Amino acid sequence: MTDVVDVILRDGSTLRLRPPGKGDAEAMLGFFADLSQQSLYLRFHGFPRLGPDLVEQMIEPDWRERGALVGSLVDDGAERVVALASYGRLRDPTSAEAAFAVADAYQQRGIGTRLVEQLAERASRHGIDRFVAEVIADNRKMLGVFEALGFELTRELAGGEVEVTFPIVRTEHFEERVSERDHVAVTASLEPFFEPTSVAVVGASRRRGTIGGELFRNIVEADFVGAAYPVNRDGVPVAGVRGYRSIEEIPEPVDLAVLCVPASGVIEVAEEALRAGVRALVVVSAGFAETGSEGAERQERLLALVRAHGARLIGPNCLGIAVPGRGLDATFASRSSAPGSIGFSSQSGALGLALLEAAVTRGLGLSAFVSIGNKADVSTNDLLEWWEDDEATEAILLYVESFGNPRKFARIARRVARSKPILALKSGTSASGQRAASSHTAALAGSEAAVDALFEQAGVIRAASLEELIDAAVLLSGPARLESRGVAILTNAGGLGILCADACDAAGLELPALGDDTVAALHASLPAEATLRNPVDMLGSATAESYEHALPLLLADPHVSAVVVLFVPAVSATANEVALAVAETARRVDSTKPVLAVVMSSDGIPPVLRGSSHVSAFAYPESAARALGRVADRAEWLRRPQGAVPPLDGIDHSSAAAVVESSLQRSEDAWLEPAAVRELLSAYGVPLVPERLAASPEEAVAAARELGFPAVVKTAVPGAHKTETGGVALDLASDDAVAAAAARIGPPVIVQPMLSGGPITGGAELLAGIVQDPVFGPLVAFGPGGVFAELIGEAAFRIAPLTDVDAEELVTRGKAGRLVAGFRGAAPADRGALVDLVHRLARLGEDFPAVAELDLNPVLALPDRCIAVDARVRVRAPGAVARAKSW
Repeated sequence: MTDVVDVILRDGSTLRLRPPGKGDAEAMLGFFADLSQQSLYLRFHGFPRLGPDLVEQMIEPDWRERGALVGSLVDDGAERVVALASYGRLRDPTSAEAAFAVADAYQQRGIGTRLVEQLAERASRHGIDRFVAEVIADNRKMLGVFEALGFELTRELAGGEVEVTFPIVRTEHFEERVSERDHVAVTASLEPFFEPTSVAVVGASRRRGTIGGELFRNIVEADFVGAAYPVNRDGVPVAGVRGYRSIEEIPEPVDLAVLCVPASGVIEVAEEALRAGVRALVVVSAGFAETGSEGAERQERLLALVRAHGARLIGPNCLGIAVPGRGLDATFASRSSAPGSIGFSSQSGALGLALLEAAVTRGLGLSAFVSIGNKADVSTNDLLEWWEDDEATEAILLYVESFGNPRKFARIARRVARSKPILALKSGTSASGQRAASSHTAALAGSEAAVDALFEQAGVIRAASLEELIDAAVLLSGPARLESRGVAILTNAGGLGILCADACDAAGLELPALGDDTVAALHASLPAEATLRNPVDMLGSATAESYEHALPLLLADPHVSAVVVLFVPAVSATANEVALAVAETARRVDSTKPVLAVVMSSDGIPPVLRGSSHVSAFAYPESAARALGRVADRAEWLRRPQGAVPPLDGIDHSSAAAVVESSLQRSEDAWLEPAAVRELLSAYGVPLVPERLAASPEEAVAAARELGFPAVVKTAVPGAHKTETGGVALDLASDDAVAAAAARIGPPVIVQPMLSGGPITGGAELLAGIVQDPVFGPLVAFGPGGVFAELIGEAAFRIAPLTDVDAEELVTRGKAGRLVAGFRGAAPADRGALVDLVHRLARLGEDFPAVAELDLNPVLALPDRCIAVDARVRVRAPGAVARAKSW
């Protein structure tokens, strides 16, 4: 964990917290000296002597015995300490006494809550399970902070003081409270970006063709609802608007500042803007982390400056921000977007430009466009928080190249996607794709598996291309909703209908038989030669009137949830005639069922269909089918229960921790010995086959007699692929066979009873495991097992934590789900036991990031239980978390 952590406060301002060093002693004493008499008394239960001894014990904390965090902000041009929190471990090593104080002028902004949040996070990493705080009974503010945290409090009142005790484990309830605080704070912090009343563009040149000049002209030409100010070196006017030499010269407060100056000058002008009271910066300039170590250092200095003033930052190295509904186009795009209902975030400026062009072409309007560039501060997660409450936004589009905090993304997106569709295009691969795959689980996993799992769990629709992203957006931006996967196809060309039917099948859609009433009504209005099955082929002689008659009939059919209309120009009608007829008919019927139109024309999609609120237009049948399939996936996800992370009993965290810590002390990267594997898994309630460790053939025979024949003998070499190396012998029925196998494999060996083929028969062989993704955290795997695990593939993955719904889907879907259900006459496996198993693995992976790889292969799935026959665990010291942002 990085020494520095950034928090966001109730009013939208930010604060950087860090451990205090020797150079902070004087500032810390000044902090206490500036506290009011009331605050000082409440913090210390009296009036302490303000000397070096007061702060010495907080400086350079070791975190094992004592911890401390200090927060500072620039106030009146000078940096001063505004908050301080600390803890000291008590005689009970699992407990620590905690206290905090906040400068009087900065109280009631949520600083105390954030201080204790972060203090608890660090304390828990050093074996502290609970905080104790002595609070004067009248100190309602401090008691309120502890109550607001989300931890379970116990209180004892004695002698006018309240002893507050609370466990600092991050429960689901605690996480929900943190999410609520984050949502309120992030939304408040982004308001100056999306609803500014004044904008200044620094680097706005009067010369045409410059980024700053064109960006400022875009603001003016978009008819921004507020005041816009050009700032340049000479203070000359731009586009007829008076210019200023610096933001500090502008006579009115500025909400949003857009910086378009060379990278070397950004820090200076950013400081001027922040000093003038600006709380929202958009840094368009390139030359930061994308250019290498020097640029990365410059970016960190910029962010530190922004944090010192409690502000927010979009970029650097970005295209800018546009809010068409407010006439704000603070981008250097060549074309402005029309107002609409889609919020779009792009990590790439170039792709953002491409999508803006495509949106204009397809008639899509945007509620906002944000190019986040290097996302030094404002990220996709932040934008989701804003768009969740934004009434103008009905659908969200994301272009993502990397994730800063994917687990936070999953939590936010899972919530937002319930009310607004989220579509994402993810490019690139993370470093996890290049990891050395030492286990079956790691070999089956990869960055794409993690991304797919993340999106599927969160209800995010993943597009495979920019075209798919736009196509799905066209469909999802309309009011229509899909109730089932049943689709009707209406066409004037049989071949085109067949192509569309094939595409629908590939997209997971269904073409149901039409109802008798529908068929009868179609027969009355179409030629006798027309095909009245689904697809409905009205033949090449179909006119615009044919579509007007047939479309309402299909929309009224109870078996149909959407209609795809196809038209190829023929002598009987033109593309524009049919397009107009389809658009007018859909408007008149006003059905809740989606209508998708593919009207082929040499001029592209007919203008009457672009931006239609009742018809979604596409260039090709395959495009329409893919988009409709994505919408069907979302509709299915919405019908899925949300689920909850269940509590687990029978977990011995301290025993498991002792195994992991002991192994890491010997090596930072190693496979656990069999005894350690067994101890670790048993501590988490993972069912394991009985086994004995034998140092010789004679001991192996004795173990086999104790456990029962037939027996299995395996190598005890940590981490070995037993089948590939010949390190396993199965179904050994005698002393001689066991002794011979032990001698061949070589001691030490593991002896187990043979479960398959012995007294216990049958059972599907499955694989379950964990792999720690460096970006996404613990991935839980479940799939077909045994020696063909990697050949068969088909392992499914979910990102921990798992809800009960996640775990159920993991166990019951795909090829593994078919095995669990009972394949080819086999008895169904104990599904509940398997669900419990993956929950325990998920919890283990969450609790111990050092468990880098874990294989249970095979897991025998029996009718009344499941049991792991072989297990391998690799531990590796987790890398430091470089992310300072806590939300």
